[in-house]
Amino acid sequence: MSNRKVIGITAIVTACVVTAIVVPITYFSHPDYNSGDGDSTAPTDPAATVPAPRTADYDRFDCFPDGRYNEFSEEACLARGCVYETSDTNKVPHCFYPAEYGAYRMVGEAQDMPWGHRIELERLERPTMYGDDISRVTLDIEYQTSSRLRFKFYDPSNARFEVPLEIPKTETMATDTLYDVMFTSNPFSMKVIRKSTQVVLWDTSVGGFNFADQFLQISSRLPSSNIYGLGETIHFNFRHELDWTTWPIFTKDEFPGTSYYTEANLYGHYPYYTCTEEEYMSHGVLLLNSNAMDVTLQPTPAITYRTIGGVLDFYMFLGPTPENVVQQYTAAVGRPYFPPYWSLGFQLCRWGYNSLEKVEEVVDSMEYYDVPQDIQYGDIDYMERQLIMTYSTDRYDGLPEFVRDLKTRGKRYIIIVDPAISKNETRGEYPPYDNGTAYDVFIKESDGVTEFEGKVWPYYKNVTVDGSLPWDDQVALYNAHAVFPDFRHPKAEQFWVELITDFHKTIEFDGLWIDMNEPANFVHGGLDGTCNDNNFNQPPYYPKLVSPYIYNKTLCMDTVQYRDPIEGSAMTQHYNMHSLFGWSSVPPTLTAARASNPGKRSFVISRSSFPGSGTYTGHWLGDNDSKWSHMADSVIGIMEFNLFGIPYIGADICGFFGDVDAELCNRWMQLGAFYPFCRNHNGNGYQDQHPPEFGEEFALNSRKYLHIRYTLLPYLYTLFHLAHSEGSTVVRPLMHEFVTDSVTWSIKTQFLWGPSLLITPVLKQGALVVDGYFPDARWFDYYTGVENPVSARGKTIQLDAPYDYIPLHVRGGYIIPTQEPANSTVYSRLLPFGLIVALDDDSMAMGSLFWDDGESIDTFEGGEYFLEEFTCKENDLSGVIRQNHNEINGLVMNTIKIYGVHNTVSTVYSYGVELDQSKWTFNTVTKVLEIQDLNHPMEQQIKITWEIGRASCRERV
Repeated sequence: MSNRKVIGITAIVTACVVTAIVVPITYFSHPDYNSGDGDSTAPTDPAATVPAPRTADYDRFDCFPDGRYNEFSEEACLARGCVYETSDTNKVPHCFYPAEYGAYRMVGEAQDMPWGHRIELERLERPTMYGDDISRVTLDIEYQTSSRLRFKFYDPSNARFEVPLEIPKTETMATDTLYDVMFTSNPFSMKVIRKSTQVVLWDTSVGGFNFADQFLQISSRLPSSNIYGLGETIHFNFRHELDWTTWPIFTKDEFPGTSYYTEANLYGHYPYYTCTEEEYMSHGVLLLNSNAMDVTLQPTPAITYRTIGGVLDFYMFLGPTPENVVQQYTAAVGRPYFPPYWSLGFQLCRWGYNSLEKVEEVVDSMEYYDVPQDIQYGDIDYMERQLIMTYSTDRYDGLPEFVRDLKTRGKRYIIIVDPAISKNETRGEYPPYDNGTAYDVFIKESDGVTEFEGKVWPYYKNVTVDGSLPWDDQVALYNAHAVFPDFRHPKAEQFWVELITDFHKTIEFDGLWIDMNEPANFVHGGLDGTCNDNNFNQPPYYPKLVSPYIYNKTLCMDTVQYRDPIEGSAMTQHYNMHSLFGWSSVPPTLTAARASNPGKRSFVISRSSFPGSGTYTGHWLGDNDSKWSHMADSVIGIMEFNLFGIPYIGADICGFFGDVDAELCNRWMQLGAFYPFCRNHNGNGYQDQHPPEFGEEFALNSRKYLHIRYTLLPYLYTLFHLAHSEGSTVVRPLMHEFVTDSVTWSIKTQFLWGPSLLITPVLKQGALVVDGYFPDARWFDYYTGVENPVSARGKTIQLDAPYDYIPLHVRGGYIIPTQEPANSTVYSRLLPFGLIVALDDDSMAMGSLFWDDGESIDTFEGGEYFLEEFTCKENDLSGVIRQNHNEINGLVMNTIKIYGVHNTVSTVYSYGVELDQSKWTFNTVTKVLEIQDLNHPMEQQIKITWEIGRASCRERV
């Protein structure tokens, strides 16, 4: 059957009866229309049918979403043409759409296009919900690749805002697709079906499809309840509970878990979910829309999107594996950024060192206990009056010299940059404002001329801050007027790069940390705490955001800025661009960081993000609390951001707000050693929490955990290479590797590094044991190589976890490259390598090592790297060097540990030459073969074999 055109007419047409036609795929002839003629008499209205006396709770789709907690009258519900029935179940809507309510019908035939199909829709007679309903809507179906489908609903008569993210398009329709599409004509609905299983992945025949100027809504049945993603919000489960919870999505400076409203929208904007079907296949769906929205999940299972602007632009990724879905998603929005090697080391930061002397004390204490540290940060207290591109020559006198000295000690320095610039400085004395006005790059009021002013961190001159005052009083008295760069302005990048590179001449930072880029504002809207009274600042439908109004702690929505960085291009409202502010800020920030460090990859970490941000930046999970629950929630957060295409992710180790105790900080240091972005960071006024602060034992324990991390950095770096080149996850949910094991679908307290290292952290106070689930595979203790008993496969078992220990397990079938640790990657990169070989049930394993100079730009793209692929079969371990650009020459491999060797080893060979028995041991109890002092040159392929025989004098028992 051809993908291009399928005609399936199963209608009986009489003079009085018209039957809606469902057709597989894409070609439809509506029986009431001549081709392209929209003037025919409308067919019978299905919504006029009286619904059954009672509708099951799970089949109710909310018709009054603006009435939180069912706060509306029955009369108001009926006026919308909906059904009113109460329910005793929490969150179940009392006002809901009747069955087959649909508000649009097809007009004429679907048009064949080179890339797919185009369908015209006309609105049926329905009561309006929020006004300005759009009567004609076009649906474009683009068969972009065999595994990626795009379907976009838009207004054909008036251009509406669309997200300026460049996703690859094809001019011709893909063939051999994994999906089919079907339509029903009246009321209109569509289905997306997986060909191989005939599972319906999307079905919009439910709920109330609506396309109005400021209220766009669409619902779909889902094939299963295994839904992941949607953010950025605090989730207490990795797999969503489908209980009518509504998740708001709109970037906001909001503290995780400290708001009065549990389902709070936080820093990022991700209307993207993945779904694992009951048949063990997976798919993902992205709504490319940046306007404020909310998303409801209900137990039908079903999803409902409500957004207040733009278009409904969906991308579906067909997998079929969970990893395939992430790879396809990142192929669309952009492959993840490849961080420099040193950025995988341990990082220290706090807001409130308040003096260079204190920073020096902290760094010295880390060196005293030989605790690894690669990066020291400067938070806003290093600045003069919290003005970006300044430093306090009083409290931080000598900072430029200190930063240069850090680099001689194997460390880097990162500074914070806030995109809010003081306007109250003396003209000619503060380049950030002077140059910004010269380039005219600041966001404007609705008149398009006047600079919009708010307040963020910068203080007025000559003020003494009384920190005992209420926060709002402090802001009013001490904080200067601030303006905000429009990063989409045609001259914004030039302005930003010049500003940052000029400051680098003073402080030789190695990377940048961009904060407050939601964007945050310490007043609500304008300086007087209000905004103009219009539909941008008071939209007809207000999504279920955490705040009472849309401009809470941010800019007025009717301010204007550029959509496209092109001179003379049209401006658009912040209403459309708000959630894109952080996304738009990171490319020029990375460009500036690299311009400041020529030829170097450099580093950017951003608080706000959007699909595609991961191409330029990493992210941390924001201003968390020093609480056990926040540590546990971070496991979910780092897994979700790997789904979102930002694998360089972590949380503030030991917490940002509050004084942390030694037990929690110890367990958090254990977990944090396995965050891809590994930074201990806390807030102003709280006790210090860098490892030596808690004493010698704590410092030495932290060193032990970080030594494990540094030992595994070659593996972690290889995973980031794969993320950058193939779009894979780095932190990986267990279900991504064991999707046919339904137990893994809901695991939220364990995670993998890649496919092979299982981390089971202690997340509960006072616990000295922890439960861990082990899917059906060979699993070996990382520390000893001891194999889990076969009886533990597919079981949850209790693991010992004393105070100074985190359980780690290596999966059979994989080879992990290692390197001897040091107190900085500058030094560890010079030390010998090793391999951990964990054999599977067939005595096989595989893995790889990617290596380059660790910091140059585009080494993979330019072929300037080393790549060796390792395989082990039975008693033969071999390497094949696929690429060697000399970066690894001069280094050696010293240690190889082979876990799970079934039989006694009698002899070991390297390239056929028998190794002296002093260089290897075989433990008959643990079944571990360990080779030491190999001194094998890395530029030569590895070749190790062994013979099975009688007990050897080198056996250990």
